[in-house]
Amino acid sequence: MKVLDLQCTQGHSFEGWFGSQDDYDAQLARGLVTCPVCNDSDIVKMLSAPRLNLGHGAAPALPAGQTEGSLAAPGSAPTGDAQAPSDRMAALSSSDLSLNPGRLAQMQAAMLNMVRHVMANTEDVGPQFAEEARKIHYGEREDRNIRGQATREETEALIEEGIEVMPLPIPENLKGPLQ
Repeated sequence: MKVLDLQCTQGHSFEGWFGSQDDYDAQLARGLVTCPVCNDSDIVKMLSAPRLNLGHGAAPALPAGQTEGSLAAPGSAPTGDAQAPSDRMAALSSSDLSLNPGRLAQMQAAMLNMVRHVMANTEDVGPQFAEEARKIHYGEREDRNIRGQATREETEALIEEGIEVMPLPIPENLKGPLQ
C-alpha cells in the first residue's frame, strides 16, 4: 500500500492510498483522484517522508486541555469535542487564518467535520428546498432540519420572509454516502 501526500490547485492537502505507483498514475489519468474539499481533479503529488507503522511508541502529545478531534484557536480557551463543528470554525478569527500548512490542515478538517455534521443531521430535499423551507416555517410540515439547493433569488426571498437559511457549499464527492 502506498500512502501519498497530495494537493489540489486550491492548496488543499490530503492523503491518497494506492496499491502501487501505477495505480496512482492510472487513477490520476482517468480523473478519479479528486480533492475531498473542492472536488478539483488537478492534483499534484507532494514530497513526503516515509511513514513506518511499527505499532510502538507514544502518540504525540496534544496541547494542554485539547482533546483529539478538537480545534483550539491561538489565544482562546481550549475547545472540547462537545462543541459543534460550526462553533469551532466560528471561533477562528481572521487573524488566525495564516497560510501555515498546519493551520490549513486544521481548517480543512474542521470544514469537513462541519459538512459531515450537516449531512448526518439533515434531510436532503433537493431542488424543493425553498418550497419545503416555507412549508416548515408556516407550520404546514413538521419542524425538521433540511438541506437542498436554492437559487440566489429563492434564498433572498426566503430571507425577506424571515426564514433563516445558510448557504453551505458541499463538495460533490461528499454528497454521496459518507464513510
